[in-house]
Amino acid sequence: MLGHPADRPTVTLVPGRHKRALAGHPWIYSNEVQMDPAAKALPAGGLVTLQSVDRRALGVATFNPHTLVAARLLDRDPSRRIDADFIASRLARALEIRNRLYRDPYYRLVHAEADGLPGIVVDRYGTVAVAQLNTAGADLLETEIVRAIEGVLRPSAVVLRNDSAGRALEGLTSDVRLVMGSLENVEAHENGARFPVDPMGGQKTGWFYDQRENRRFVAALCREARVLDLYCFGGGFAIEAALAGASEILGIDRSETALALAERAAQMNDVSARCQFRRGEIFAELQSMLDRGERFDVVISDPPAFVRSRKDLGPGLRGYRKLTRLAAGVTAARGYLFLASCSHNVTPEDFVETVKQGLNDADRQGRILLSAGAAPDHPTHPNLPESAYLKALVLALD
Repeated sequence: MLGHPADRPTVTLVPGRHKRALAGHPWIYSNEVQMDPAAKALPAGGLVTLQSVDRRALGVATFNPHTLVAARLLDRDPSRRIDADFIASRLARALEIRNRLYRDPYYRLVHAEADGLPGIVVDRYGTVAVAQLNTAGADLLETEIVRAIEGVLRPSAVVLRNDSAGRALEGLTSDVRLVMGSLENVEAHENGARFPVDPMGGQKTGWFYDQRENRRFVAALCREARVLDLYCFGGGFAIEAALAGASEILGIDRSETALALAERAAQMNDVSARCQFRRGEIFAELQSMLDRGERFDVVISDPPAFVRSRKDLGPGLRGYRKLTRLAAGVTAARGYLFLASCSHNVTPEDFVETVKQGLNDADRQGRILLSAGAAPDHPTHPNLPESAYLKALVLALD
């Protein structure tokens, strides 16, 4: 499949549409490519040499003629061999950075384009590596990716969580496999807390490391506080709040599986006495609390994406506005409110404006203490600002 660089097919860009690639942008859109019959016939995800109309080579990329993002640049050198050694070199650089950031091997190791490996995500849970191959190009490189992970990390197990929604857009099927080793008592360690992880059946790769620094910040506000954790998933915010000295925590989620993980996390961290988890629909639960006059010193809201595509933007922003109104309504006077959006189609400006509107609807005032994104193990490609998907606000309400 890989072949020699000299044998790669060449894909030519439309006249004048090569400037973004020259400037370092890692994506080439389908309307920037001369989609002649030869280009349309290329296999989805195969390696190609990109060139401008004047035959200036732009680099080597994976290519899918059937998707909006048609080409994803791997290297600016068109003669670069793309094999297990190439992927291992990118993994080694990513590992060098994470070793500077974190003492222990619990983090996102590869964050796609930002780490030079488009379509690839790798999370570490100690000696267990969980990878997602989200594009046709990454999928065709599966053997080389697994070999590189084994060579660089020497893991006890490798899981492929190839079940993301993005794979369908690439014409790929869902697939979850343990490709190496065995799994037993897999955990995530974060900010002094331990969490059970289900790499085969949990959401995404089993944990959300992106909120690590935000959990640390919010936990520091929770000493002797009554805390409400909405969309609590596996209890990340709740458990870290308890370890920071919260007096009482209520976590709510609609997933029984997530709640079971949260209960186990509370037991593992010896905070079960102060943690309660229950199943519920968040908007209905908040309205009921508001009607009863129930209040919490700290309210945390970390929902799943409300805006999964541009067509969802209007309804999604209205959902964030309503959620802000209700969450602010159950936040006590002089309390603290954490709000997040993981919808990459929502800009930071959109999110701040929507939160402001929700606060006005709740007749609450306050100040923003923190405006943040994802933890540093989720880096952003400088030419791909849309990859900075996470927005988080911490507010002190009057």
